[in-house]
Amino acid sequence: MRERLSTLPFLFPSLAGVLVFFVIPFLVVIYYSILDNPISKNFVFLKNYEALINNNAFRMAVKNTLSFSAIAVPLAVVLPLILAVILMNNIPGRSRFRTMFITPLMVPVASVVLIWQVVFHYNGVLNEITALFGAEPIDWLKSEYGQIVVLVLYLWKNIGYNMILFMSALAAIPKDIIEVAMLEGAGPLRRFFAIKLRYLSSSIVFVSLLSLINSFKVFREVYLLTGDYPFNTLYMLQHFMNNTFGSLDYQKLSSAAILMSVVMIVIIGAMLIIDEKLGGELEE
Repeated sequence: MRERLSTLPFLFPSLAGVLVFFVIPFLVVIYYSILDNPISKNFVFLKNYEALINNNAFRMAVKNTLSFSAIAVPLAVVLPLILAVILMNNIPGRSRFRTMFITPLMVPVASVVLIWQVVFHYNGVLNEITALFGAEPIDWLKSEYGQIVVLVLYLWKNIGYNMILFMSALAAIPKDIIEVAMLEGAGPLRRFFAIKLRYLSSSIVFVSLLSLINSFKVFREVYLLTGDYPFNTLYMLQHFMNNTFGSLDYQKLSSAAILMSVVMIVIIGAMLIIDEKLGGELEE
């Protein structure tokens, strides 16, 4: 007990920072979400949440965000894993391929957005190429294809980093287990699914969480490409929250933030439980 008490002075700065910058603001957001407005401060309980759920802009934003994350996150996990497995072999030009996939991490966001605007503009490079085959020009960022354009941007930006994480995890797998499996006659596919995939379970969960968080951060690129009010398929949850903040509607903003936090807590909690279960089976 004396040793624990002696550590409190060293923990106090960190605990105070978490309390001031995270815990208290979160409690304030909960408080605002159950009031009618910050001036009269009348208690309305769940009426703000009910009004939020019935809001068409919010529902469209949630639908677009969920559909984008449901496609982007699995691709951001599976594609880097495949690339990592391939690049772990002694193939020609392996270092060049790794450099090529890591390069997007060093490119500033403003430059990436400028390139995407040049390529996918109505008078852009892509329409010039498709026009050679007789296709009509498309304003890609103001059409149903807009989410596909952003998906390509998201994957281009994140595949390299996720691939490096998987390559590190593959390199940490005990080689003696792989060698025993080879002596027993297990083929590459069987070795991957029966051995390597089990050791990669924690890395897969971590990369999935990282990819999920980055799928919400794609708002930055979408905002720079299309502004506050993009085409319907590109109107993300962050657009809704940003525009709500601009209109100073604190009750709606607070309610949306709480709902988003609850959903993220449930998803992250479920993934951590899965990771713990898989890790326990691996130790056994």
